[in-house]
Amino acid sequence: MIGINSIHHVAVIASDYEKSKHFYSVILGLRILAENYRPSRKSWKLDMALPGYGQIELFSFPSPPKRPSHPEASGLRHLALSVSDLAASVIALNAKGIPTEDIRIDEFTNMKFVFFADPDGLPIELYESERNL
Repeated sequence: MIGINSIHHVAVIASDYEKSKHFYSVILGLRILAENYRPSRKSWKLDMALPGYGQIELFSFPSPPKRPSHPEASGLRHLALSVSDLAASVIALNAKGIPTEDIRIDEFTNMKFVFFADPDGLPIELYESERNL
């Protein structure tokens, strides 16, 4: 048995580092843990804490290629974050100029969820849950 406890972090590569830094730290409200420039890679690395446990690592690289999102490509599909009040979260995102899709209901769990995108079009899902898994 491998003994996995949880997801430690999700890494995101930004095409515009400052714009994505603002999105994740100001719009989504993630707390910055560390920010480092790596001269050998000409790359920034920003570590941000997710509430409870886990992190998002934001990277910059010179001229990263675009990742296809539509139509959906093989590989990682989206980043899903748990919220307690989905309607309030949607209102807060919309008030900050972030468009969201309509709230939907998961046909298997009956839980509410909604999608929106980061500055590079990475799909992010907010999933209403009363508890952290």
